[in-house]
Amino acid sequence: MQEKARVHLGNLTDMIPTKISHWLQASRPFTLPASVSPVLVGAALALRDDCFLPLNAALCLLVAVSAQVASNYANDYFDYRNGSDTSERLGPPRAVASGWISAGAMLRATLIAVMIACVCGFSLAMLAGWELLLVGLAIVLCVPAYSAGPWPLSRKGLGDVCVVIFYGLVPVGFTYYVQAGRFGTLAMLLGAGTGLLAANILVANNCRDCEEDRRSGKRTTVVMFGMRFGQMLYMFNNVTAMLLMLILLRGAPAWFVLPYAAVGAMMIRTWRSLCSRSGRELIPVLVHTSRNLLLYALLAAWMAIAH
Repeated sequence: MQEKARVHLGNLTDMIPTKISHWLQASRPFTLPASVSPVLVGAALALRDDCFLPLNAALCLLVAVSAQVASNYANDYFDYRNGSDTSERLGPPRAVASGWISAGAMLRATLIAVMIACVCGFSLAMLAGWELLLVGLAIVLCVPAYSAGPWPLSRKGLGDVCVVIFYGLVPVGFTYYVQAGRFGTLAMLLGAGTGLLAANILVANNCRDCEEDRRSGKRTTVVMFGMRFGQMLYMFNNVTAMLLMLILLRGAPAWFVLPYAAVGAMMIRTWRSLCSRSGRELIPVLVHTSRNLLLYALLAAWMAIAH
């Protein structure tokens, strides 16, 4: 199991103590573009509109990353508690289920990550408006509700919707809001695009774990509607996100189409891999999906600032 962890974290684990590498893997670093990307887009749009505030943007980033780490830790803990993680798991091994980190330590780490998000969120509310506390409360409540509680969202087919909202619309929209003092139409459109691509990380994960999820009673959209539905949903999210970005091409130099087309081509290639592979073979697809999200955000940010 430890060797598998080293494979998925690459040479990085050869340079850090084993215990730290376990915590690092539990944070699922290859999925962190899901929290970084929307803040990047929101900050770029603020810079485009001459209202960029570095401290506010930095606090948004800290809230987003710490909240995602908290969610990943909570998912590791609660999936172990409810039996979703078994010895037949196809994805990278989970820290609690593998015995690397105790359940109690993982729960404490989850609470610490939530506290960091709360402190940063409170600081942001002091700078940009107390109404942000309501957003922070929603985030705090959704961290455990995603995997735990009497009606865990991830086990009821609502995980995709949660990701679009909390890894797209909310972070892009409010990153822009805390700098501009208002919501922007473009921010919400690109927030939807970013959220859809973040949801593709979950779709790829659910396609990989479909059979295991079905046996454990975890009702993801892929379990409920089938693998083909998951593949089509993945492509729908890609196409919709790219269409939403077209607004940035309006009035832009013609050569802007080249990087736009390159990102689209990468998405198609990743989708073809999703359709032609199964089980553990889908692990690289998950990594490439996360990469595509980051490239989309970088492209959107660059196009927003460049003209």
